[in-house]
Amino acid sequence: MSLSLRLARLGMRAILRPLLARARAVRLLRGIVWAGGLAMLPVRGTRRRAWSGPVPGTEFLPADMQPVPVILWFHGGGYVAGSPFTHRGLLARIARAARVRVIAPDYRLAPEHPGGAAFDDGLACVRALIERGLAPGDLILGGDSAGGGLAAAVTAALCASGQPPGGLIGLSPWTDMTGSGASHRENGKRDDMLPAERLGDLVNLVRGPLPPDDPRLSPVFARFPGLPRAYLSVGAEEILRDDMQRLATRLARDGARVTARVQPGAPHVLAFLAPVVPEARAEIRRIGRWITNPST
Repeated sequence: MSLSLRLARLGMRAILRPLLARARAVRLLRGIVWAGGLAMLPVRGTRRRAWSGPVPGTEFLPADMQPVPVILWFHGGGYVAGSPFTHRGLLARIARAARVRVIAPDYRLAPEHPGGAAFDDGLACVRALIERGLAPGDLILGGDSAGGGLAAAVTAALCASGQPPGGLIGLSPWTDMTGSGASHRENGKRDDMLPAERLGDLVNLVRGPLPPDDPRLSPVFARFPGLPRAYLSVGAEEILRDDMQRLATRLARDGARVTARVQPGAPHVLAFLAPVVPEARAEIRRIGRWITNPST
């Protein structure tokens, strides 16, 4: 483990996790995520422009962009915080590593828009891209944390409709709002960033009238017929470890080729730390290779 990763983990445990554990107001949660995103500066070799879809968003365009695949990425933030702006560094790096266009919708957030609002926005974005001529197989859905769960939920809906996308990426995905994974308990004290005791409060803000096991909120209970492949990663000490592993098992049972990485010492959404941590830059390179190699 690099010194920079050790220092990043210490900083998360000493500063970020206590802030998230004490933050009761949504405005404060949003401020914490915004401040974290502000530190992750954009990179050279990509440009940004507004996306004119059914949901406002941002496109990240590398200089040597290939026409396909296209990545539709849902940002993390617990469904209550985050935006394409807070994730601009991560998304620009993925776009540059894979030499593809990345579209990040600014989907509606809870508690103002609870229940299936984010899911509806995600599905509307996919349908708009298909209506504009993109083949479903040329679209890869991806996301980090809550965005990874959202990407999986929308993917399941596309699979059920007979239009599976070309792939799914989930970085530390939150896929089970029932909290039934053993790692929610086993890693409660070990997770560097996420306080397990706050997940129940977050679920109550997010789910609205939907039960927590609804596949639109908890895609670990969904099915994925026809999905060709997926890339999933999580830290071994994360409370969301089993969210990722159980999703990987479901995807494999439904026939997908799954690359699933459980990484010792990796904090929540390791790739977010690419500006300062070599292991995170290596993760970006792996994601880029996976996107560009359809045989994986």
